[in-house]
Amino acid sequence: MAVLTAAVAWIIWSFSSGPVIFTQVLTIGLSNGALYALIALGYTMVYGIIELINFAHGDLFMLGSVIGAIFLEEWLGQTKSSPKAWLILALTMLFAMAACALINMFIEKVAYRRLRNAPKLAPLITAVGVSFILQNVGILMNGSAPHSRTSVLPSSSLELGPIEVRVKYIVVVAVTVPLLLLMTWIVQKTRVGKAMRATAQDRDASLLMGINVDRIISFTFALGGALAGAAGVLFLEVNQQTRYDAGFRLGLIAFTAAVLGGVGNLVGAVVGGVLLGVIQALNDGAPHFFGQQWTQTVMFSILIIMVIFRPGGIFGKHQQEKV
Repeated sequence: MAVLTAAVAWIIWSFSSGPVIFTQVLTIGLSNGALYALIALGYTMVYGIIELINFAHGDLFMLGSVIGAIFLEEWLGQTKSSPKAWLILALTMLFAMAACALINMFIEKVAYRRLRNAPKLAPLITAVGVSFILQNVGILMNGSAPHSRTSVLPSSSLELGPIEVRVKYIVVVAVTVPLLLLMTWIVQKTRVGKAMRATAQDRDASLLMGINVDRIISFTFALGGALAGAAGVLFLEVNQQTRYDAGFRLGLIAFTAAVLGGVGNLVGAVVGGVLLGVIQALNDGAPHFFGQQWTQTVMFSILIIMVIFRPGGIFGKHQQEKV
């Protein structure tokens, strides 16, 4: 509690010292946090249903950005911003989401399905191997060096008095929120969502109740893959480049977000992602913080602190396992 109070006081002090810069940086943080939340949901859904930390998920996000770039430039022929930006962005995202969903379903069937009853170290090692495979696929598709890519969104800024906010950051948040709401509706209100929650709670009982567990797990991977594909396209639009190892760092940050919120908790993944995005942006650009060179140290220190003092995360619950 004391640490949280100190952090809030620190943020208020930074705001009072430079409210304009603080607000602009906060907007960037919300945009980054939205991307982290999309990726973190993939981690937390898979862990919730089969208790696997899928370390290849960050590289699937990278592949989504590469697929989006190729679709945008080579299939749609877009090499600059367009007045039909929303339509083009929607088509690109749908294609990348579908591709990443299919890829993740294939990975689950080939790499993980036979290891469900194996010792937990086996699928973890397999996930690392899949990660390297996806990175090499990224090299084949995009090369080993970063390439400048097309952004169909305008590079203009929205002026609110003295505050300037880039349109791209607003678009990222505006696109992410409906995706998160749709995903929440699927999990909470649909029959397949109820089957997902039942499988996560008790797989054997779900089988006895007639639920096709293999199909539900495959759907969970598809849903996580689709969110990773969406995040990849949004990342491409903001940064206008991608490279084969982009998913490693962002994947670790998203994993930290999942741990911060509580692995297996969907709301926790979103809250953790937004918190980390804001912390990163404030540390990079707001006054009275450590500075950009310390950003990764700060973020992964949060991971270590959470694992030591609250391993269940902010929204996690302590569970006792009986033998």
